[in-house]
Amino acid sequence: MTLDKVLVIVESPAKARTIKKYLGKGYDVKASVGHIRDLPKSELGIDVEKNFTPKYVSMRAKSKVLKELREKAKASSSVLLATDMDREGEAIAWHLEELLKKTAAPIQRIIFNEITKNAIKEAVDNPRDIDLDKVNAQQARRILDRLVGYLVSPVLWKIFYRGLSAGRVQTVGLRLICERENEIRAFIPVEYWTIEGLFSCGEDREFEAKLLKIDGEKPEIGSEKDARRIVDEIKSSEIMVNDVREKQKKRNPQPPFITSTLQREAAGRLGFSAKRTMAVAQQLYEGVVLGDEGSVGLISYMRTDSTRVSKEAYAQGKTWIEENLGKDHVGSGRSYAKGKMAQDAHEAVRPTDSYKKPEDLAAFLTKDQMALYSLIWRRFLASLASPAVYDVLEVDIAAGEKYLLRAGGRRLVHPGFLALYPDKQAEADKWMPHVEEGEMVEIRNIDALQHFTEPPSRFSEASLIKELEDKGIGRPSTYASIISIIQDRGYVEKDGRALHPTELGEKVWESLAQLFNDIFEVDFTARMESELDKVEGSDEEWQDVVRFFYEPLHTDLEKFGDRKDELKKLVQEETDEDCPKCQKKLVKKWSRNGPFLACPGFPDCRYSKSLEEEEALEKECPECGGELRYKSGRFGRFIAGGHYPDCKSRVAVSRGVA
Repeated sequence: MTLDKVLVIVESPAKARTIKKYLGKGYDVKASVGHIRDLPKSELGIDVEKNFTPKYVSMRAKSKVLKELREKAKASSSVLLATDMDREGEAIAWHLEELLKKTAAPIQRIIFNEITKNAIKEAVDNPRDIDLDKVNAQQARRILDRLVGYLVSPVLWKIFYRGLSAGRVQTVGLRLICERENEIRAFIPVEYWTIEGLFSCGEDREFEAKLLKIDGEKPEIGSEKDARRIVDEIKSSEIMVNDVREKQKKRNPQPPFITSTLQREAAGRLGFSAKRTMAVAQQLYEGVVLGDEGSVGLISYMRTDSTRVSKEAYAQGKTWIEENLGKDHVGSGRSYAKGKMAQDAHEAVRPTDSYKKPEDLAAFLTKDQMALYSLIWRRFLASLASPAVYDVLEVDIAAGEKYLLRAGGRRLVHPGFLALYPDKQAEADKWMPHVEEGEMVEIRNIDALQHFTEPPSRFSEASLIKELEDKGIGRPSTYASIISIIQDRGYVEKDGRALHPTELGEKVWESLAQLFNDIFEVDFTARMESELDKVEGSDEEWQDVVRFFYEPLHTDLEKFGDRKDELKKLVQEETDEDCPKCQKKLVKKWSRNGPFLACPGFPDCRYSKSLEEEEALEKECPECGGELRYKSGRFGRFIAGGHYPDCKSRVAVSRGVA
């Protein structure tokens, strides 16, 4: 039998369809459907004594997929592993190589930043070996996460209840949210006042101005009495235009998206969660069917921390701007600063073809795909466009010799990149009437306004991503999962866009902070990310990085036995309610079914009651007419009538807590 076909393995069926279209008849493209081998679920799977040797097992759910891939590999002339170009994609490729290497077909790796005909052809023409440094960096991360998940989570079970879990990076995200909540609670507002007014130079030249300085210094007005005195002094002063300055200012466009800025901007402009953004971006990257054109990858790889753009994409984008907006809208070309923690391994997130305008694709895209593609397309082209140019006017107004007020205005004279990517800042522009130095100014109205300093804001998904990025916590591929997991576990909830810890989340962090503050410390976690980067760069052995993390973790775990009772008491809240059996004050505890009250005399006194069982609903049971109540059972919470269990009517209720 002639083995004339090349087997190409990718992660997803959608990606397989798109690539198949470009490769043609000589290639057989199959999907592994994600990971195909991993650490076992039923055990730690890491031999700590043997230099942290991992025990990998084939995933049972992928047995049919693996069987097919082995058969296809045996019948192929060669195998090309075309998984994603990040660390995780490299690790998936390595696992596939390990499982398929006994076949006769030679196995090589190909990578591409976008799923286009040229990119795929270039990748196929330039195969390479698996990057073991990148694999080892991912392997170290996976082992670190397993050590925390399988060694720290049982500590939470002994303090709270079985089923709770901790995560190496996610717990640091929870920490940031809990610490912000504590800052908000501890915040004491401070009163301050500002002076603002409406002024004019003649009947038809009105403008607003604010007090800028008192005796050359920034005003600090802490009471109404002082504010009213200043208003009176300004009213009794001679007021005139002291200085008029008119100039032009440029506002440069922002760089094309990286993963974090894409998630933040999609949250702000589209209301997307980070998880939703990445799911839709994955679809756009892997390919969308565009009618007769077939499946087309519309954006470049979306997990990146680099703002670099290929020469071809750069040139095409500039040409599109010149043809559609004119030469005066083409930027002169600029480079953007690289983030201090950036690996700079991939290009920025951009459209694969600038000539595929969003409105031309509307018939083929879902609402979410259309919204996100439009955002990426506009942001990329805007990054190549010229700056926006404004006329800026500043007017200083002297009230006697003591007070200086300022008025001003701004108007857009050349839109530049704003023609592609407008924002609220541009929409808020306003001009002011012409005034000249030395003109006398009349007060139409002036008043003192009371303010109070504001507490720090709760994190939104967008601001938490920025905080994680600024502090070097996690990497582009992890931000969405960090936020998703702490919500899925019931540790964090959303109020509008604001993230706040639940009572359970705060108690969980409080207990972890007592025992594991070092390994969940922000700087320590950021250092671990830096060490993983060194592994990828061949500057560090992955086992040394794991050992550096494991040693303090092991020390903390050894201390737990002596502190178990102390930590359990720490998270138990004493109430004013007496135990009906022994009269001790009941304490609030936690279970899978929610908080409950229990006697602290356990096991001698076993009295307990569910707080949620006592929570009655206004409606009556349609079967027995009894009062509906929340209840708990072996399969979770449910709503039942007051005559339960005689009345069998019941409805399950999801708690949303893992």
